[in-house]
Amino acid sequence: MDWMNRLAERWMLKARAEGKLQGLAGEGKPLPDRTGEAFVSPGEAAGFRIMAEAGVLPEEITLKKQAAAQRAVVAAMAPGDPARKAEMAKLAEIDMRQSIAEEARRKFMR
Repeated sequence: MDWMNRLAERWMLKARAEGKLQGLAGEGKPLPDRTGEAFVSPGEAAGFRIMAEAGVLPEEITLKKQAAAQRAVVAAMAPGDPARKAEMAKLAEIDMRQSIAEEARRKFMR
């Protein structure tokens, strides 16, 4: 693996000498905070980033946002509220759909 590091380093130095690393998007800015990617594989993180830059959200991310919003609705309701049971059923359905979407992605990535 050391030879790969040396080869990559040589290519980067060559590109820098040729000026190919000038004027790139984000140059002079701090790296973006990607701490949320710590719990997914690098391949999945790259895929999610590409989709985000294209303005596309994976279904599981959309469902995750819906689940968070639904949790807030349930949390705001009084424990004895008769409508709370229906809202909790909606949350359970969203959670189930999110789990199915995540499992489908995992199977696809194998």
